[in-house]
Amino acid sequence: MKKVGLFFGTFNPIHNGHLKVANYFVEKVELEEVWLVVSPQSPFKKIESLIENAQRLAMVNLALKDFPKLKVCDDEINLSKPSYTINTLVHLKNKFPDYDFILILGQDILSYFHEWKNYKDILKNYKIYVYPRGKSHLTLDELKEHRNIHFFTAPKIEISSTEVRKMILKGEVPVNLIPKMVKDYIAINKLFL
Repeated sequence: MKKVGLFFGTFNPIHNGHLKVANYFVEKVELEEVWLVVSPQSPFKKIESLIENAQRLAMVNLALKDFPKLKVCDDEINLSKPSYTINTLVHLKNKFPDYDFILILGQDILSYFHEWKNYKDILKNYKIYVYPRGKSHLTLDELKEHRNIHFFTAPKIEISSTEVRKMILKGEVPVNLIPKMVKDYIAINKLFL
């Protein structure tokens, strides 16, 4: 079974924090690849600042050019909305039955993971690799001690896409926060203004 990590996000835009985490899991953990699953709409996020799917996919593709073990996955964009992780997991498992898919989540997400659609099915059938991010107040013992949840000391993401967008809006192009090709793509296409 090929072990593939699934790193979900809107990547609006993708930044170097995303790349550091994804690379950590292909370099330090037994994953053969990490797929960055571009999500069209999270049920937990407002979408007013979400740019077009094609533009976000283009930026992720540009960012991954120098990372052969990181791949873009656009399957979720073509599934029904809103995007539920369980639906995407079932779809990918049907499409790639010989792959062992593992979710990669920020620790902050665990605080509301129990609100996800069919979260118990996800816990039962998939491993979840957790990296440090934000403030997490785990109250469910089920999550803290679950056999399928594994915590890693991956690099902590100190920046968010929201903060990057605010900097772009102020004309403060974030140096060293986003890949140069992505930065150029944003400038050429006048995104997030």
